[in-house]
Amino acid sequence: MQVEQSAVLEALKVVQDPDLHRDIVSLGFVKDLKVNGGQVAFTIELTTPACPVKDQMRDQARAAVLRLPGVAAVDVQMSARVREAVGGDGARQPLAGVKNVIAVGAGKGGVGKTTVAVNLAISLAKCGGKVGIIDADIYGPNVPIMLGIKTQLTTDGQKIIPAEKYGLQVISMGFLTQDDAPIIWRGPMLHGALQQFFREVKWVDLDYLVVDLPPGTGDVALSLSQTVPVAGAIVVTTPQQVSLADSRRAVAMYKKLNIPPLGVIENMSHFVCTNCSHEADIFGTGGGERMAQELGVPFLGRVPIYQPIREGGDAGVPIAISEPSSPAAQALMAAAERTAAQVSIASYNRPTIPLTVVR
Repeated sequence: MQVEQSAVLEALKVVQDPDLHRDIVSLGFVKDLKVNGGQVAFTIELTTPACPVKDQMRDQARAAVLRLPGVAAVDVQMSARVREAVGGDGARQPLAGVKNVIAVGAGKGGVGKTTVAVNLAISLAKCGGKVGIIDADIYGPNVPIMLGIKTQLTTDGQKIIPAEKYGLQVISMGFLTQDDAPIIWRGPMLHGALQQFFREVKWVDLDYLVVDLPPGTGDVALSLSQTVPVAGAIVVTTPQQVSLADSRRAVAMYKKLNIPPLGVIENMSHFVCTNCSHEADIFGTGGGERMAQELGVPFLGRVPIYQPIREGGDAGVPIAISEPSSPAAQALMAAAERTAAQVSIASYNRPTIPLTVVR
């Protein structure tokens, strides 16, 4: 019995993307469909390599096609092509070599924002994404310490070449100053440095560029919003009220700057005793999730207090590298997957601008 391509596509409509809530055929995910007698082969091209259910989607697709009369074997390949979530407008032109800019900020200092940003970037890279990170916390550039990088930046004669570590392309003010040298800059100088980090660096084929912002609601976030189109912002908080109050202000700031909040991550959520496994809510419990619900933004997950997170950050070996199977690293991986899902959703909700025909 001859198997028709149209029958294969119809069968595949039972497979839905869990984030976009549409079938993979109408989304255009089915590529390179080939039917040779009873042999069927195709590729499912997702919008992110960080999809946590891609294996289930592959198995569901194979089973759906095998149920067709005349089909003897099904070969399903999985791939991904990350889409841009936002486009340029006016002064905010897209960056060469970068698809999506993701800001990571916090309402106050001391909540582990840089630790979360670094581990999120590594987790996205471990999923198969091409990832870079900008250390835009100009006054406290700690990304090089957490990644264990000591280097001097070079150029190719035209653009700055980013450093590389753990699969990340990395730029930081820490590469340009001495460890103990203070950076005493006013707003225009900060804006100029950010422009250089974005426009004068040779970013190569990045799906995601993570930007570690300084805490608070200041000049750097404003400059970011005016400089490049940003896919969205992640706000890092801890559960206690002092942090939550400032985090609400941070979410409000991003909304005011037309940077969509991708979600909230609750860091230092709880402490698990290594001897008795008792959980202690040192900073309270559930505050980040309640805040996210109240503000109508996604909750991306909670990361526990875990001593190796601090030790790895000090030693230049982040927890996503040193202990990838630990609950803390798994929580950060899940947050990275949810972040990628939010970017994918935004890419499909992106408004289309009608073309103007000039006669």
